[in-house]
Amino acid sequence: METYNWTSNDFILIGLFSPSIIGLFLFIFIVLIFLMALFGNLSMILLIFLDTHLHTPMYFLLSQLSFIDLNYISTIVPKMASNFLFGNKSISFIGCGIQSFFFLTLAVAEALLLTSMAYDRYVAICFPLHYPIRISRRVCVLMIIGSWIMGSINSCAHTTYALHIPYCRSRAINHFFCDVPAMLTLACIDTWVYEYTVFVSTTLFLVLPFIVIACSYGRVLFTVYRMNSAEGKKKAYSTCSTHLTVVTFYYAPFVYTYLRPRSLRSPTEDKALAVFYTVLTPMLNPLIYSLRNKEVMEALRRMAGNLTSSRP
Repeated sequence: METYNWTSNDFILIGLFSPSIIGLFLFIFIVLIFLMALFGNLSMILLIFLDTHLHTPMYFLLSQLSFIDLNYISTIVPKMASNFLFGNKSISFIGCGIQSFFFLTLAVAEALLLTSMAYDRYVAICFPLHYPIRISRRVCVLMIIGSWIMGSINSCAHTTYALHIPYCRSRAINHFFCDVPAMLTLACIDTWVYEYTVFVSTTLFLVLPFIVIACSYGRVLFTVYRMNSAEGKKKAYSTCSTHLTVVTFYYAPFVYTYLRPRSLRSPTEDKALAVFYTVLTPMLNPLIYSLRNKEVMEALRRMAGNLTSSRP
């Protein structure tokens, strides 16, 4: 690893790629994924907004997921790309805090929103007659606001701690963004108390929601199994499998990264896993929800038909 002698209060982000041909190819690959994520999530938001057939609670929540993913990947990749292209790997102390705040806010908000989406499917399939009451527009808005508030509170606590501890070692963060656990390896005090809070936060905002999602879909699959309608079974299985795919891609690397003790973590592995939940997941979500969702595909065909018919 390169040695960095840095005298200012700025941090250095080591980054994800080495300055080599392989690093350049990986950089181009990540940029293409970033552009696909921007296009996919913006398209999903616009499609849900413009197509009245998708003005339902499930798709309202899905549009919020696309909005979070759009901001999520934009918090990480542009700075990483800028560092690689211009060779200036520094990030200011305040800039690092801002990036860390938005990353943690969006991460928790997405985790809680995925739980809300699982609850939506649970009520729709297990209690269809109660669905209009339990999942109203107001309930959806409250779930979304709650996700953002909980994410912001959690993020404030972690970011404030990271910005107020003394750093007396190298300022080089062995990561491609300001991940608080990676920053704490540079601290000159014992951070075991903070590591315990990371364990608590991960349990509250990742493990417990994942258990809730798993239990809700266990009940959903049991209900679907007892259905008499083959078409109803097919639609329910399609919706549930789509959501479970998204949940697995997001939660698995996140939980594995943050629940491990520091002694078992390696910077290389942490960066590789972080690519999953910061870069790949925001790109895959709109693809999974569009390609595996019949209603979204029909909306795309309607939109394409309208655009074609409107041409002179």
